Amino acid sequence: MACLLIIAHAPMASTLKQVAAHTFADAAERMRVFDVPPDMAPEDIEAHLRTLLPGEDEVDPEALMLIDVFGATPANVAQRLVDGLRIRAVAGVNVAMLWRTLGSPVGLALNELFDRAMKGGVQGVLPVASTRPQNQAFTPGGHDPNQHHHQQ
Repeated sequence: MACLLIIAHAPMASTLKQVAAHTFADAAERMRVFDVPPDMAPEDIEAHLRTLLPGEDEVDPEALMLIDVFGATPANVAQRLVDGLRIRAVAGVNVAMLWRTLGSPVGLALNELFDRAMKGGVQGVLPVASTRPQNQAFTPGGHDPNQHHHQQ
């Protein structure tokens, strides 16, 4: 699998790595993270990110970068490293995106991994219903055995 690099405002990247390890025990081996400190210069951020990216001599020199928010420093710096072939990036990382990515089959092509990350992120954003399951009415005090409200 391509190298997975999470870049976010501190401490979000490290926290997402901990969340990933909660569900995917081997996640630490497959992930690299960088918590961008608020006072770090963009040039220094870029230099550090370059050290985290896989080299051409590695078994899998590809990388997928998951970034916290588009338009902020982490995304702006990461964008300089994206080439669309060996390195791809997605902004708006969330837990659903991360889990979908980590749950992908080993050996998946970078473009397919990118697509899974995108779909996972989008599909993981859902409204939480404010109604009862199956739209059942709330009955304070419990269920009235004389009332037979059935929904199918």
